[in-house]
Amino acid sequence: MMMMVVVVATAVATVVMVVVVVVVIIVIVIMITVVVMVIVIMVVVMVVVVILVVVVIIIMVVTMVMLVVIVIVVVMVMVRRRRRRKDGRRRWGNGGRKWDSVHWET
Repeated sequence: MMMMVVVVATAVATVVMVVVVVVVIIVIVIMITVVVMVIVIMVVVMVVVVILVVVVIIIMVVTMVMLVVIVIVVVMVMVRRRRRRKDGRRRWGNGGRKWDSVHWET
């Protein structure tokens, strides 16, 4: 009778130990998987943030260049308009007459 109790107790202890070891292994695997997933997600988020920052910087640079080009074009147009006279003729430096060297003989 005592031998049966010892055998049953040993079998139960063995099953419990196997179950505990399996559960511990599963928990360790799940923890490693979670850690790896968190690391991968952090890396992906960092890459996305870096890409977004680069895109924003490129957009800012392009916008600044476009603003500078627009300002240069506006200044050139204003200077070109300022050179014209009120009646639409260009100023030639000789009173608005383009051909000063032509003398009509009467």
